[in-house]
Amino acid sequence: MAVMTMRDALNDALHREMERDERVIVLGEDVSGGAGGTSGSRDAAGGIFGVTKGLLPRFGDKRVIDTAISESCIVGMANGAALAGLRPVAELMFADFVGVSFDQIFNQMAKFRYMFGGKAKTPVVLRMSMGAGMNAAAQHSQVIYPMLTMVPGLKVVTPSNPADAKGLLTQAIRDDDPVMFLEHKALYARKGEVPDGDHLVPFGEAALVREGQDATVVAIARMVPFAEKALDKLEAEGITCDLIDLRTTSPLDEETILESLSLTGRLVVVDEANPMCSMASEIAGLAARKGFAHLRAPVQCVTAPHTPVPFARELERLYVPGPDRIEAAIRDVLKEG
Repeated sequence: MAVMTMRDALNDALHREMERDERVIVLGEDVSGGAGGTSGSRDAAGGIFGVTKGLLPRFGDKRVIDTAISESCIVGMANGAALAGLRPVAELMFADFVGVSFDQIFNQMAKFRYMFGGKAKTPVVLRMSMGAGMNAAAQHSQVIYPMLTMVPGLKVVTPSNPADAKGLLTQAIRDDDPVMFLEHKALYARKGEVPDGDHLVPFGEAALVREGQDATVVAIARMVPFAEKALDKLEAEGITCDLIDLRTTSPLDEETILESLSLTGRLVVVDEANPMCSMASEIAGLAARKGFAHLRAPVQCVTAPHTPVPFARELERLYVPGPDRIEAAIRDVLKEG
């Protein structure tokens, strides 16, 4: 297996799927931009984070399409292309901009299959970067998977490492339903082993990253490596925990969470989202509804505060749930139980 960054793993998946299926197209702002005035071989930066680098010279501007600076245009175009038989992968740059195109997502793509009696499908992948930690301020740093997870008809994906990023994106492109693919911008440079060739990760199957007996820790995206750092410190003291990487928030792998909880009796949920109506509150509710008999202590939720993401670096560091807060929550749940 090759070692690559998450950025390169995503790029590899795009190359392979576009090579495999000529119906796959890529569209968005600057995915092939900056190339119009160059001489010789055409290429571009590949979007703001370089994920689509190299697609233009290989597949041409009929399949790698620059759009207007309009999120409604991007999502509407993707919807129409999907209904016409293509398999578009659209990029919104920042997840925060979903609000501009939310009608196209919430009232259109998510409901086409249902409203047309199962006769229509919308195989759209909507890629977007999310998350704090890069000093990008309040309008470019939010994690919005809770808002998208609540919409019936959407599948929501949150990879935490390069191998899963490749496998989940491949699965997303081949899926016949709309997939919201959220990439934490602070993870693009994270390196890891990635399987060669065809690699798929099924939706709705969380990964058990570590096994332990003292508590269950459920984490999402960037919170997974942060949780690993906290567990490294605790393991030196003989404290071990199950660490579950959700990988998808819709469908949600309830079975893995509840099975782990039945063995440990304690639950800590780590979620970068704001606390109200978050995945942390959803999973805590799941534990109360279906795993209450197993709980030996109150559920601990480690989230961002209920504020916009601050721009100042010092405040942003306090805003993001980090390893120290995760460690403290685990210690608290063990103390209470």
